[in-house]
Amino acid sequence: MSKNAASADAIKNHVATVVEEVRLQAAPPPIVAEPVDETDYFDPSLYINRELSILEFQRRVLGECVRDKHPLLERLKFLAIFHSNVDEFFMVRVSGIRQQILLGITDTAADGLLPREQLVAIHRTVVEMVEQATQIWSEVMQPALKDEGIHVLNYDQLKKSQQKRLRSYFDREIFPVLTPLAFDVSHPFPHISNLSINLAVVIKDPDSQVTRFARVKVPNIVSRLVPLTPIDPDELLTPKIQKFVWIEQVIAANLDRLFPGMEIIAAHPFRVTRNTDMEIQEEEADDLLLTMEENLRLRHFGRPVRLETDETMPDWIRDILMENLQVGPYDVYTIDGPLS
Repeated sequence: MSKNAASADAIKNHVATVVEEVRLQAAPPPIVAEPVDETDYFDPSLYINRELSILEFQRRVLGECVRDKHPLLERLKFLAIFHSNVDEFFMVRVSGIRQQILLGITDTAADGLLPREQLVAIHRTVVEMVEQATQIWSEVMQPALKDEGIHVLNYDQLKKSQQKRLRSYFDREIFPVLTPLAFDVSHPFPHISNLSINLAVVIKDPDSQVTRFARVKVPNIVSRLVPLTPIDPDELLTPKIQKFVWIEQVIAANLDRLFPGMEIIAAHPFRVTRNTDMEIQEEEADDLLLTMEENLRLRHFGRPVRLETDETMPDWIRDILMENLQVGPYDVYTIDGPLS
């Protein structure tokens, strides 16, 4: 083989090698099978219940009440926000679950809970949180307010002279706006307004010995906390101290004015939360504004979804309320303190 032929073959082989290297470099990497994701995304343990998640956020709001970095009145405001948010939760979220139960819906949520199981879990969580809120009020807020000269008292903590002056205040300011409604076989159970505070009153006729049940609504046009300073001149001697008493306790202590000649057997505060979740079919509404106005009006007459009672209320009175409001055991919350 001539020298020129050998050189040509060498060049040819070199070119072939270079071409092969370029081809290999340009070729896509070999496909490697990725491991199959065997996660079961329908596994309920992967999910947190939506309603319970909302409540956990409210727990964080409650936690702000005990953070010393906030001014006292800001902490008190957080406590009010917590109670307001829980009210809204029942009026919208819990009412939706109750509606599912009434319609016989048995579909589970993503976390695997049935509607009725969600109600049980909500009840357990809210009971715990409300107990914490009540404890924060009595053991943290009240002492802190007292240190600042603001005393929130119970009626039985007042002096006799203060109770006497409060009686005159009751006759003048509160009595004219009270409307007690009796409930018996000849009178239907009175309508209980949404979020209103009421007194469940049991009276007895001393002549006939007949016992009757009555409802007294605490008026919302009068301040929930009655200030003692304008009522009791003695309080002017200590201007740096402001004393207040709950209006429902003032009313309960003067029920003989509402039921003269009757024996007052019992009087206990209670509060009802109603379904205010509005369902509006925009396509079917001839006048959306009128439809909205009608739904807002009906919010006051929605089905009860929560009954809050004073812890000292006897079971038989609570049973009367439960029967007539058509609420179950998991809709009832007993509170050792002022109702929100």
